[in-house]
Amino acid sequence: MAGPTRAEEPALRAEPRPGAAANAGDHSGRVQQGRASYYGQQFNGRRMANGRPFRLDAPVAASKTLPLGTTARVTNRENGRSATVRVEDRGPYVPGRNLDVSPRVADQLGMRRDGVAPVEIAPVEVPQPDGSIRPGAAAGGRSQARR
Repeated sequence: MAGPTRAEEPALRAEPRPGAAANAGDHSGRVQQGRASYYGQQFNGRRMANGRPFRLDAPVAASKTLPLGTTARVTNRENGRSATVRVEDRGPYVPGRNLDVSPRVADQLGMRRDGVAPVEIAPVEVPQPDGSIRPGAAAGGRSQARR
């Protein structure tokens, strides 16, 4: 049986250190494997790490390692369904999880019932500390960073 879903977890969100969110993490654009869960209803309207309010129907995700602003293709490894997300928040704060997605994305991935799914996270575009954008593994052959 899967662990608790975001809806069953306490409604706690850590605030990022100033400047840490933009430059944190893996700027390489490599594919990651891990487990994803999804945000519960209680997070609707709360401020994300990028300062914007979270919307249940937005194609957004939270990652501990990918820089804010990263666009990635997330694929449920159990059923092959995928969705494109933009990393706009930090988390998940549950051990063993790599990504939290909005309920809209969870529906697209077919993971709402179980609450957690094994996923592949393939970055499409990854913001770099210098302000440029690096193509990720899912960028389809683009090889030059742009500003």
